[in-house]
Amino acid sequence: MARMTRRGFLATAAAASTVRAVPGLTLRTGGGRHVLRLVYDKGLRMMRAIDTFVP
Repeated sequence: MARMTRRGFLATAAAASTVRAVPGLTLRTGGGRHVLRLVYDKGLRMMRAIDTFVP
């Protein structure tokens, strides 16, 4: 399994926030909202951000 570094985690978080900031490029369904959850990933031994779209 690949080891997650702080630089990789920050790059992933920046990409997730960019997707949230530019909703026109993701999916355009009219109504709904994005829900950002922070979960602890035991495999990576760190927190992970999960962004989901709720119609």
